[in-house]
Amino acid sequence: MPTGNKNSINYILQFSKIMEIAVISGKGGTGKSTISAAFATLQPNVVLADCDVDAANLYLLFHPTHEKEEVFVSGFKAIINKDLCTNCGECINYCRFAAIDEINGEVLINETSCDGCKLCSRICTVEAISMVQEDKSRMYSGSFRNGKMVYGRLSPGEENSGRLVDIVREEAKNTARANGIETIIIDGPPGIGCPVISTITGVNQVVIVTEPTLSGLHDLKRTIEVSSKFKLTTSVIINKFDLNADMANEIETYCNSLHISVITKLPFDRVVVDAMLNCQSVVEFAPHSEISILLGKAFLQISNINS
Repeated sequence: MPTGNKNSINYILQFSKIMEIAVISGKGGTGKSTISAAFATLQPNVVLADCDVDAANLYLLFHPTHEKEEVFVSGFKAIINKDLCTNCGECINYCRFAAIDEINGEVLINETSCDGCKLCSRICTVEAISMVQEDKSRMYSGSFRNGKMVYGRLSPGEENSGRLVDIVREEAKNTARANGIETIIIDGPPGIGCPVISTITGVNQVVIVTEPTLSGLHDLKRTIEVSSKFKLTTSVIINKFDLNADMANEIETYCNSLHISVITKLPFDRVVVDAMLNCQSVVEFAPHSEISILLGKAFLQISNINS
């Protein structure tokens, strides 16, 4: 067999060994990032990918090094050159997003409303409008105490968070291959939108974190519906189950009806907050606590599902 073919096969085999576990939630505040952090510190040498690019926070906990920084261009915005603009207002008539207005006889662009479609720059007869890149967002890659970490930070007001998630995931896989790491833990965004789709596409396992509330159950149903469309192996963690045991039982009954495993039910424990205040995951801060033991068993069960 030609050497090139051997290299291709080895590359595919190495890629296939990588296990991606995505931790997501149908709503914010369920404890998704806390559980992702715990999973990332339950075994040595992992890649942790924070794909909640609109509100990345795991870097605050793990303080990774910045070995690589990549500019993410999320789009364009229109800028008016006041030295050229005649304030004719023609661009106002053409803007479909109501992003241009005339105030006190001066034509102004609302950056928040501007969609970057470039039409105004094309129809301006005096070429007073130009398009500039929105380039404040970043992708970072480096090391943390338990392996490698990749995360994205979308600048306020900038868009295309799903595309930034794609970049973070690709960098995480490249990092895993380059360092011989077999496990990638993905902390996904809440909800069921485009960033979540980018987070879970092609992963080995989806873990949905929910809480024992009516809204928690409602959003869990929507999230399960999304993951089922991708035919992904899905399991559920009920966090703070003891705050509403009846609702926790209702959630477990619903999951059982869909043959979805509730791999653990975590109690409310102040030690989780104490761990975060000390910039540690709960399994680092209190390895012998009940919640740490339950998380360890849950992670072992997930690993066995994908082995």
